[in-house]
Amino acid sequence: MTDSRIPTVRLGADGPEVGVQGLGCMGMSFAYGPSDAAESRAALERALELGVTLYDTADAYGAGENERFLSPFFRAHRDEVVIATKFALSIPADDPTRRVVRNDAPYIREAVEASLKRLDVDVIDLYYMHRRDVDVPIEDTVGVMAELVREGKVKQLGLSEVTAAELRAAHAVHPIAALQSEWSLFSRDIEARVVPAAAELGVTLVPYSPLGRGFLTGSFADAAQDLTADDFRRTQPRFTGENAAANGALLEPVRALAEARDATPGQIALAWVHQQSEIHGLPLVPIPGTRKATRVEENTAAAAIRLTPEELAVLDPIAAQVAGDRYADMRFASAGRE
Repeated sequence: MTDSRIPTVRLGADGPEVGVQGLGCMGMSFAYGPSDAAESRAALERALELGVTLYDTADAYGAGENERFLSPFFRAHRDEVVIATKFALSIPADDPTRRVVRNDAPYIREAVEASLKRLDVDVIDLYYMHRRDVDVPIEDTVGVMAELVREGKVKQLGLSEVTAAELRAAHAVHPIAALQSEWSLFSRDIEARVVPAAAELGVTLVPYSPLGRGFLTGSFADAAQDLTADDFRRTQPRFTGENAAANGALLEPVRALAEARDATPGQIALAWVHQQSEIHGLPLVPIPGTRKATRVEENTAAAAIRLTPEELAVLDPIAAQVAGDRYADMRFASAGRE
């Protein structure tokens, strides 16, 4: 068991210093099947011991349940943690399974007050627009978010799954500290335009699902067969049927490198993401999600692994061969708008 603390990096131009790896907390109460509350609390505490200070949640995770679950941990460590939460995925009262994207001012103001109450804090450290409503000018949305900063309800602003043009337009209204988008060995579309824009503007990249929602670790082979009926991954095209079989075969070089390095496949996948900071010239803080303290230890140890140019070259072709879209409804991703 390692006790090495991870190094730090700054969020945006004038944001806080955070550990170079954060923690995605969604699965502790939503989307990834049954969870154990005590086990999740232990994971939170262990992450903090190892230097993880950015904790990621959203109001849509379990209809606010994830924020409520995290609140006691945040209160106990308020001066040590950076709280990131999000708005934009509204849940209709008549259908809790749906998510409606909203970026309008009344909804944003309602959402921030609800998150502050559930989290039981006076201010949110990093407030993200979770998804983009293309019918609302992004300048208008960020304008409202900027008002929240001036009012002392939010410290830093973030965006999730936006295009390079949307990021630039938003940043012109108010500095954007962080951009959260999917980035992994299986998902590299943001490298063409979004990553260069973030580097140019001084925006920190926060890669979500850096372990391909667990697929890159080998924790499951086919979501439809291996995961519980309430697991969100069963709805994602990459992880079931012929696509899952084809994508599973792509993991062989990851497994081979892991064996040669005396590491795990997940550590190799995470090390690759961390190394993109140097390759693309921007700070980044991946937020792998887990509910186990042992996985936190495994994941944070990956920040110290440096892959050689030859190893990077072996991994480079994987993304282009991946079968299936990231989402069944790709409106939830920025790639289709670039």
